Amino acid sequence: MKVIFVCSPFQGKQENIEKAKRYCRMLVDMGYIPIAPHVYFSQFMDDHNPEDRKRALEMNKKLLEFCDELWVFGDEIMEGMREEIEHFKKIKGEDKIKWIGDSYLTSRDKSTKG
Repeated sequence: MKVIFVCSPFQGKQENIEKAKRYCRMLVDMGYIPIAPHVYFSQFMDDHNPEDRKRALEMNKKLLEFCDELWVFGDEIMEGMREEIEHFKKIKGEDKIKWIGDSYLTSRDKSTKG
């Protein structure tokens, strides 16, 4: 099974955690192992604390080493996401990055509820 890093907006917002959980579920349903550290780290770290944010981004970079691919979810790229993407390009290559836009996610949500 491939291990997929979930790269999506966070910014300390609960609504973004809920979206990331849906992305993870989608990946599990597709037969992948999702890695979404912002879902996990948000349980005990504060994204609004600069020291916690910096530490979390460093831990994310370490976790990227164990991932086969990085999937970018949504249409907006935030600063932390950009750092993760650039780091992944350096260690695994740009061809291992998939871009999943909001329009794809919306159509998929509609088809699974139908």
